[in-house]
Amino acid sequence: MTLPFLVIVEDDEAFARTLRRSFERRGYEIALAPDFATLNAVIAERAPDFAVVDLKLGADSGLVCVAAIHASAPDATIVVLTGYASIATAVEAIKLGAANYLPKPSNTDDIIAAFAKAGGDAAVPVVGRSTSIKTLEWEHIHQTLADTGFNISETARRLGMHRRTLARKLEKQQVK
Repeated sequence: MTLPFLVIVEDDEAFARTLRRSFERRGYEIALAPDFATLNAVIAERAPDFAVVDLKLGADSGLVCVAAIHASAPDATIVVLTGYASIATAVEAIKLGAANYLPKPSNTDDIIAAFAKAGGDAAVPVVGRSTSIKTLEWEHIHQTLADTGFNISETARRLGMHRRTLARKLEKQQVK
């Protein structure tokens, strides 16, 4: 019997090691990829059954990794982890092949539950949710950050705010 093969695409070495140990204890075979180039080498050798992908890999986007995994292993169940949760990136991740999208911090149990819910649930009630001004502001800031390739100066210019003001707002969110 072969173990399920899981690729963890995460640039935070300590978090990646923690996930690796936890998944190995649960019976998974693991490959770690801190960046897109390493991921390509891993998936060239073996198609994964599962993948956990960080949305932000240094200055790069994990969405490219989601697309590459989905292209090489269409049946793989992909979960995206992010400290940059926004509706726009969640939609893009799903379009590119992710089965689920979790905010950080998430643990192994959360990820395994997300693997199990890959099919979706049409019975989820559609309810109106009031969104706070702070949440709307954060989503707008994050989208603009993503659009500028996470360039703080350009993001501040596009948002019409001082660079230091934007930096303070980002520090309050503890973005990873």
